[in-house]
Amino acid sequence: MIVLDTHALIWWVAANEKLSKKARALILKHENDDRSILVSSITAWEIAMLVIKGRLTLNMDVSAWLSQVGRISAVRFVPVDNTVGVESATLPGDFHKDPADRMIVALARQGAYPLLTADKKMHAYKYVKTVW
Repeated sequence: MIVLDTHALIWWVAANEKLSKKARALILKHENDDRSILVSSITAWEIAMLVIKGRLTLNMDVSAWLSQVGRISAVRFVPVDNTVGVESATLPGDFHKDPADRMIVALARQGAYPLLTADKKMHAYKYVKTVW
């Protein structure tokens, strides 16, 4: 299992060159394993907010785009449950205050799954394994 940060999901689905070769290879490794690519449901909120703010343009309505992504057999949207919510508020060490990033990191930590992200702040956080 792997966890995708919001931008990693967007770049993978769009076949964007910004997705690193290492991240792309790890996703490819998991593409045939049903529901082994985890995406926090907070990512749906982040994507909707990016579209509303004009910082992201999709080729269809946000709900339709998320629905289409959810039909990829390897992808599983994971709801933010109480465990992830509490973990995100009590992350060990020093991590920045962005609540979405905290929840994505908490999800990765919950299962000790690698987190695919280009975010340097997440890479600097020693309590989660990151890949890029």
